[in-house]
Amino acid sequence: MKSRLPHPATGEGRVEERTLSDRQEEAKRRLKSDGGPLFIADWTGAAFLHYEADPHRLQEVVPWPLDLHGGRALISLVAFTMRRFRFAWGGRATAWITAPIARQALLNLRAYVRGVHGPGIFFMHEWLDHPFAVPLGPPSFGLPYRRGRNSWQSRHEKVSGTTRAGGAGGAFWGRLAGPERVALAGSLDEFALERYTAYTAAGFRPLAFRVWHEPWRFRTLDLEVSTMDAFLHHLRQPWTASLRFAGAVFSEGVRDVWMGRPRLA
Repeated sequence: MKSRLPHPATGEGRVEERTLSDRQEEAKRRLKSDGGPLFIADWTGAAFLHYEADPHRLQEVVPWPLDLHGGRALISLVAFTMRRFRFAWGGRATAWITAPIARQALLNLRAYVRGVHGPGIFFMHEWLDHPFAVPLGPPSFGLPYRRGRNSWQSRHEKVSGTTRAGGAGGAFWGRLAGPERVALAGSLDEFALERYTAYTAAGFRPLAFRVWHEPWRFRTLDLEVSTMDAFLHHLRQPWTASLRFAGAVFSEGVRDVWMGRPRLA
């Protein structure tokens, strides 16, 4: 199951990294103008599995206009571990409040949209393994939390993961390939990874919140085994019948991610 994502040409990454820096500063300014970060966390060991889907069927279940890449509608499964989740203020005085849920193994399913706050991601489903955190997602940030049992590993150039939720299970296993890089302008990598607004609709009203982090540094993940598409078929939604694997990448992660306050969307 080889990735169909293009490898960047040698030397172009340095030019794009400057471009990314400009976009990072813009994302930071926007988040600050919205009141600054509410929470900070590390997102580590992130595997991004991308799929193409029929845009008409997908739009039926996405409440914002889809953002297409080269005319294609994409969804991504993102498996990662959140660590050191904490309030952006208060230091040790407030750390005890989030301590019980400070570390989570998460799996999210996201679509790419254009909403009133600009291009972003729409969280369709999220599975996490901490029972105390599941009921907090919908009323606070509109996040579609569900209980799942997730396990992710990366070691010796190999990446693997398993998930089980709602009577269904999925797994993936692959090897890292190529050098570490940042996203090139116009690439699918840039389209899918460098997003700084999240849209949600699992609460009482549609919401959006901004995020900011350093650019993802990642490598191609060549999957040798994956049953994650079967896991998605278990959702029993019409768009899952059109799924086609579009590639995967893996990042060691980003540190001190800013997460802003939820706003009406």
